[in-house]
Amino acid sequence: MLYFVGILDGSGDVWGVRIPDVAGCVGAGATAEEAIADVTAALRDVAEYKRKGGFAIPDPRSLGAVMASGEIEAGEAAVLIPLLLDAGRTVRANVTFDAGLLAAIDSEAQRRGISRSAFLASAARDKIEQVH
Repeated sequence: MLYFVGILDGSGDVWGVRIPDVAGCVGAGATAEEAIADVTAALRDVAEYKRKGGFAIPDPRSLGAVMASGEIEAGEAAVLIPLLLDAGRTVRANVTFDAGLLAAIDSEAQRRGISRSAFLASAARDKIEQVH
């Protein structure tokens, strides 16, 4: 998995993140966490668009390189933004869960109108992309 450096800025209920290595890739939210989640989704969308269009996804610079570049101004902070791309193919996996947990997973998936697999994939993606 790749990690891009994002630059976080904001206060109160207005926050934003920009990824200097990916032109135009920004996110916003009422909290820093929401802005980071938004830019994480935006990065995935931009990367998928570039990949499908035959364009290269830029290589991320290291945190040290971005810090040394002077692109981070006073009051801003660097955050790492994961890029988790789908491979475009599905594979079968055998996993084991407690019966009660599996019943809760199935119930929630049904409530949302999605399959167990889609629910688990979404939950895994959310956990992997979660701000630490």
